[in-house]
Amino acid sequence: MADDRHTTEPIRTYPFDPRASVSGVGIQVGPMGAEGPWRDIGTTRRVHRIEFHVLLFFREGPVRHMVDFTEYEMRAGEILWIRPGQVHRFSRTDPYVGTALSMQPGFLPRATVEATGLYRYDQPPQLRPGAAQLDALEASLAQLQREYLDTTTLPLSLHTTVLRHSLTALLLRVAHVAATSADSGSAVPLAGTTFTRFRDAVEQGFPTNHSVSAYADGLGYSRRTLVRAVRAATGQTPKGFIDRRVILEAKRLLAHTELPVGRIGVAVGFPDSANFSKFFVQHTGVTPAAFRADQA
Repeated sequence: MADDRHTTEPIRTYPFDPRASVSGVGIQVGPMGAEGPWRDIGTTRRVHRIEFHVLLFFREGPVRHMVDFTEYEMRAGEILWIRPGQVHRFSRTDPYVGTALSMQPGFLPRATVEATGLYRYDQPPQLRPGAAQLDALEASLAQLQREYLDTTTLPLSLHTTVLRHSLTALLLRVAHVAATSADSGSAVPLAGTTFTRFRDAVEQGFPTNHSVSAYADGLGYSRRTLVRAVRAATGQTPKGFIDRRVILEAKRLLAHTELPVGRIGVAVGFPDSANFSKFFVQHTGVTPAAFRADQA
């Protein structure tokens, strides 16, 4: 198969397609692979981006799956959580056996989004539940799938409400695994709305705004308040959080487009190519050109 990483064709972005859902609701639950509810994505082996949440519950392994330039070896009983905006790639050779859950942003109310940490980009996507946790997760997932497929016993409005409640119960269990995982590096919950507002602002503004003070002023917080909230939620400084997002986007563009390095620098907020190269080396230990060459 031809290498897909260096191409003038942009990374394809897949939106959530409610037409592929039972009854057109904002979630999809089904088997992984070509027969699953997201067959068009599940069969591609190209790097691509999604605009929705995907949780893969593996029942066989190992399976190697790349998310944002890190390859994860998934085994039976483990969960891979891919969040909106992340780039990923399915294994070219490993079979996917298990259940795939995808969810449209906005399907759950904001309070549930906060409680379940849906946008905890600071946490790694690979989750390893313990035996008791896995049993509870499997039961919760099975209940959600039963409700998802039951389109006859309730009108659509009540069916959707029941799905939201069942999904919330499952995601709270998944979030607990993520928060208590030894691999997550932190068991600290989200620090209210201060961090989430900052995170959302950075996601929108990082191509042009790298200033912690500017974000604090724009959100109406003191710099000290912002530092405390971001540290509590991620263990990082606000500046570190911003820089990490900039580097991630630069890596995506270097690895999966043929844009000149200078244009990539401009795209992530560095009009001067030399400053971009210096920033990239400082955070990765290699030049942008060397990083790109290493992806070939």
